Amino acid sequence: MEKLMQYIWQHQLLDTTHLVTTDGRRIQVIDAGRLNTHSGPDFFNAKVRIDGCMWVGNIEIHYRASDWHRHKHHTDKAYDSVILHVVEVDDVSVTRSNGEVIPQMIMRAAPTLQGNFKKLVENAPMLPCGERIPTIDKFFITDWLNSLSIERLQNKSERIASWLELYKGNWEEVCYITLARNMGFGINSDAFERLARSLPLSFLQKHADSLFQLEAFLLGQAGFLADTRRDDNYYTRLSGEYAFLQNKFGLTPLTEDVWKFFRLRPPNFPHRRLAMLAQYIHGGFSLFARLCEANSIEQMRSLFQVTLSGYWDNHYTFDATTPRSTSVLGISAIDIILINTVAPLLYAYGLYIGDEQYIDRAQWVWESLRPEQNSIVHRFAAIGIESHSALDSQAVIQLYNEYCQKRKCLYCRIGHKLLSRDAIREE
Repeated sequence: MEKLMQYIWQHQLLDTTHLVTTDGRRIQVIDAGRLNTHSGPDFFNAKVRIDGCMWVGNIEIHYRASDWHRHKHHTDKAYDSVILHVVEVDDVSVTRSNGEVIPQMIMRAAPTLQGNFKKLVENAPMLPCGERIPTIDKFFITDWLNSLSIERLQNKSERIASWLELYKGNWEEVCYITLARNMGFGINSDAFERLARSLPLSFLQKHADSLFQLEAFLLGQAGFLADTRRDDNYYTRLSGEYAFLQNKFGLTPLTEDVWKFFRLRPPNFPHRRLAMLAQYIHGGFSLFARLCEANSIEQMRSLFQVTLSGYWDNHYTFDATTPRSTSVLGISAIDIILINTVAPLLYAYGLYIGDEQYIDRAQWVWESLRPEQNSIVHRFAAIGIESHSALDSQAVIQLYNEYCQKRKCLYCRIGHKLLSRDAIREE
């Protein structure tokens, strides 16, 4: 309830013409203040007139006035700057740490607004506002989705920026880790990232002329070469080579149990993904530089189109052979890599060097690709928000993951639109 009260105060969704303190003094809100998301009073630097006298300070909001004492604010000097205590239930007066009484005001949420807030945030379906989406102007929704797509790119680029700082500005190393993570395609992303961070690109680059050594590096570091009893000649050779490389570089491999296989189709097993990653590094890894130079989606796709030969053209793991299958990634899988690897890298690079060209190219990549086909995209399509490009699908994924699923309806423009509309009608 306090979140709703904070929301009402922040956006002044109340009748401001008849505001009074609990002892009858007239209140005029000049500035509601800035919402505080950390410890301390709820709003900083507010300005209110009480009986014509201007007060500048902070605002604290509680459902019950007695929560002031329950939270021990009366002994906390951080709350001495509070100039107005806003409550719904006035069950006690409150004071500062020196005993001074703080002005108090009752603010009750309108019944309709309160009811719709509970529907959205508490006992709500997966898309709380789904039934009311058709009542909102489509241009308003489009504008919000455009903002969400940028928000998603920014979120993805933050991870890249943290890696860039860790690896001292080495963009190829960051590209290698980002690519490796996304080779996990969700289910094994964390394991692939751990692998890449435990096996520096500089180690691999020293042996980039040998595909065999690269496979030994990656498969051994993944923990897939620890079974000394396996009767497989290629496995035995890889295991011996990894033992040499492990000793040379002082490596500690992952354990095999970090990898997930449940419900994975054999072509998606991490063994073949690692063999593909070895192909990308073979001959020298300069993927980031080539991505920056690529001028079309087809050129970008071509950088990820590799085939497997030898042992991996008829194996998914080190177990039984399978029908020959040199193809590793189809167009749709490559496009997922472009969405989750290439666009965020370009966006982060544009921010890093201050060049809008790369920021625009990141958005262009998403605009040029078909939307993903998953349950989130389908769920929004069912209520009239269809995705026509990856830009759209990434926006609805951001909306669902960061707002709908977390029930942050108060911070979503759609939720704000509906709730503010309810408040206006109530007045």
